Amino acid sequence: MTIRRPLGGRMVHRQQLERLLEVGRLRNVEIQVMPTDREDHAGMGGQIEVMKFADGGAVGRSPNQFGTRPVSDPKVIRILELRYGIIRSQALTPRESLAFIEKVLGET
Repeated sequence: MTIRRPLGGRMVHRQQLERLLEVGRLRNVEIQVMPTDREDHAGMGGQIEVMKFADGGAVGRSPNQFGTRPVSDPKVIRILELRYGIIRSQALTPRESLAFIEKVLGET
């Protein structure tokens, strides 16, 4: 989602931002925003999906890097986890992200 782009009109945009704030304030949720001025970051390689299971197993995929099929190879999962960690370190912190969303909401 692009936080500054009002897709669906102004009211829909406001509702989306309000919902992000609502969910972002939950104890078990962290939202981090990647500022658009970060022209080169680890997320430029496309989406990352990793699911971890109670038995310790994991499945992941990154269509632009490893194809569209889910993979369970621990080496590939580790690469995806490392890339995700880099993305998080390059993004705003959860507190900064919520403040940014509040700022944009105030501008709409």
